[in-house]
Amino acid sequence: MPVEKFTMSGFTESAFMKKLAECNNSTQSIQTLSFWLIHHRKHHVQIVKTWYKELLRAKDSKKLTFMYLANDVIQNSRKKGPEFGKEFAVVLGKAFEHLSSIGYDEKMKSSLGRLLSIWDERGIYDDLQLTEFKQALLLPPTKPPLKRAKTDNNGQAKKRKGSPNRERKKSETEVTVEVDGTVETHVHLSPRTPATDPPEPEELVKALQELEGNLASADEVVRQKVSQLPRSVSDITLLEEIQDRSAAERLNVQVTDAMTLIDGYNARLTREVELRKKVTVMLAEFLQVQKDLLSQAEQALEEYTDKLQKVFAVRHELKTHIRNLPDLTRLPDVTHGLSPLPSAGDLFKIPN
Repeated sequence: MPVEKFTMSGFTESAFMKKLAECNNSTQSIQTLSFWLIHHRKHHVQIVKTWYKELLRAKDSKKLTFMYLANDVIQNSRKKGPEFGKEFAVVLGKAFEHLSSIGYDEKMKSSLGRLLSIWDERGIYDDLQLTEFKQALLLPPTKPPLKRAKTDNNGQAKKRKGSPNRERKKSETEVTVEVDGTVETHVHLSPRTPATDPPEPEELVKALQELEGNLASADEVVRQKVSQLPRSVSDITLLEEIQDRSAAERLNVQVTDAMTLIDGYNARLTREVELRKKVTVMLAEFLQVQKDLLSQAEQALEEYTDKLQKVFAVRHELKTHIRNLPDLTRLPDVTHGLSPLPSAGDLFKIPN
């Protein structure tokens, strides 16, 4: 994990390049950088351009990390908008061509093929785009050519015996990729990680204000009205006591008013519950990212505190060294009143 001070503001190309250089194959490292990029999605054009440029310059061993990062950004930014998916589509063909040209091994080939399969399964890109990517990567077609079915003695096609697990489509939680010889659930966010990029502080404040303005459970006036409703509007056994039509009509009016009051209050309570769920999710996402950023800030503080101590040590040694140097102003007069030596200009001065 990078140890620099990590903030969610101030996107620059140089900052992105530095984060790319420090990003590694771990899920946490990729997701942390992915969150930062999605947060700065308004710079998606520059981000993708820089990503592709740095991919071409990166060491062969790190190029797969770049692809995992692109995959994480593409998938997790979809709910916010299609910007990244569209922008990456422009360069992914050239990126796959580049990866094919460097002579990737079977491990990288398998990992990239798996990414394409996931994009196909989830509809990230259409068939035409996926075919383009596969051709650039020199991968065989996804669907193998049809084989002639074997027949029995009666000419009937034999049923192919296969494992139920092979026929069963993998659930989303089983989608994995291989990283440095170990299998990780990479294309999915971890259970502790929000499904989208964290909310902006302004969005969180707005949601809290909306919740504050819809606190039906705190409306004592309505609750008092409900508590003061006559028993006759909620107890069906009391209908037997009604003896005349006028009493029945009065009760009907009371029941209608009670229904309107309670139904409206229930609608407000339902809205409050929805808002509380929304705010709960937003707070969980926001707090999780803040914990990650806090951890990185603490590491950065520790690193630069150590650097500061080293600078202090240099300054202390420098002061000591300066104090030990001789004071030239206090040296004795060695000329004993003699005239000073001529300067270079005086030596070469032509007499009149």
